[in-house]
Amino acid sequence: MSPEPVDPLTRLEQELHSLRQELVTHPIYAMVGDLASLRVFMSSHVFAVWDFMSLLKTLQRRLTCVEVPWFPPRDSLAARLVNEIVLGEETDEVTPHRYMSHFDLYLAAMGEVGADTRPIQQFLAGLSEGLLPEEALRPLLIPQSTRRFVLDTIFTCGAPTLEVAATFLLGREDLVPAMFRSLIAELERSGTRCTSFRLYLDRHVHLDEEMHAPLARRLLTNLCGEDPEKWVRATAAAKAALSSRRALWNGVVAAFRGPCQ
Repeated sequence: MSPEPVDPLTRLEQELHSLRQELVTHPIYAMVGDLASLRVFMSSHVFAVWDFMSLLKTLQRRLTCVEVPWFPPRDSLAARLVNEIVLGEETDEVTPHRYMSHFDLYLAAMGEVGADTRPIQQFLAGLSEGLLPEEALRPLLIPQSTRRFVLDTIFTCGAPTLEVAATFLLGREDLVPAMFRSLIAELERSGTRCTSFRLYLDRHVHLDEEMHAPLARRLLTNLCGEDPEKWVRATAAAKAALSSRRALWNGVVAAFRGPCQ
């Protein structure tokens, strides 16, 4: 009896397994056990929180209509999936009747634990003045790996839509719950108090695992269909995203031990 055929997405996930496991078991999570290390972690990780929205907004701009005059989307299912995710990420009901983006929730968490928000605020100020991302990043006192991670993401935003969707799913939505569970476990073990950060982590474990990752899987499957060449491109994009995240985490671990390079 011949084995059941493996669907393309499952095959892609199998190919990424070892690289994904490196990230899920990365030593960084066990090192974020006190306020000092948590502050260092958050001052870099906030850039990943910001550029996540750039990936998502790239998908929204391409798969829905956000222009005037309005035209109906070419793919209603893709538009629906993306808009569902945007709703939760940009205007989440983080507590009853309290709506905010996850980026703003993260900034509030940084303020709560005393993490340095100056680099991300300087970055946003530079962008608002018309600087390119690489120009706005250049003067910031952040690890080189953090700078490189943001530029990798911005580069991906210019790639074809299926590569953006693969990065979004396999490099973010599918990966985040496992990573954040490790952070939650360490914060609980150490007894570190960080109410808003814990809310941020809990919201992502819940939303990404139960809602956003399944939606993103449907989106990527819808975009690639049965075309083997598209799945090859999706796999390459996902591998690049996971490798970029690994470099980001390695850079933060190095920052725990000394000043930014």
